[in-house]
Amino acid sequence: MKNVDDLIESAGKLANQDHSKGEIADELNVSRETAAWLVGRSETNSHSVQQPINSTPQDIHIDWSTIGRDNKRLSAIASAMTDLLAKHSENVDLTIGIEKAGTPIATQIASRLETDLGTYTPAKHQWEEGDIADLTGTFSRNFASIRGRKCFIVDDTITSGTTMHETINAIRTEGGEPLACLVLADKQGVDEIEGVPVYSLIQLITVYNG
Repeated sequence: MKNVDDLIESAGKLANQDHSKGEIADELNVSRETAAWLVGRSETNSHSVQQPINSTPQDIHIDWSTIGRDNKRLSAIASAMTDLLAKHSENVDLTIGIEKAGTPIATQIASRLETDLGTYTPAKHQWEEGDIADLTGTFSRNFASIRGRKCFIVDDTITSGTTMHETINAIRTEGGEPLACLVLADKQGVDEIEGVPVYSLIQLITVYNG
């Protein structure tokens, strides 16, 4: 994607395919608020009558599709990300990928670390409007169980940090122990979440005059 108009168009197409705003946020690597704004803009653009639109959100879109669509590139990135976890690799026996984009990366990392694989679908995939705290995420029963396991958590990006907070707490609730979080890109520049260290290949820092 080259510009905001492309994002608006993509958000509109996903909305027309009955994706929730939370799923759209995940697919486009933006915050839920930005996803709602993009969908609102797409609806305005498709009607002659102008609809009210909230003020433009402050966000950064990350398009890593040139990596994701090529297995060799994805493998190379997974190797680099795995290297970041060297100090924590002992005694870890489970790598958990956050759906959707975190799972293919987690699969590659789990193979390199020789751990089992788990997946977590966050609550935001159900989100449309209102308080996301009213929703719950789920672990897939088709993959490894969590209880009694020491875990790595893998996702593509940290946008607000809400999904990573949620995943850490869900693992602890299930009786697992999260030891580290790993992402391709971190928009928040955080060192830890809920006492769990965060590692990223790329940190994004917005510089502006307040």
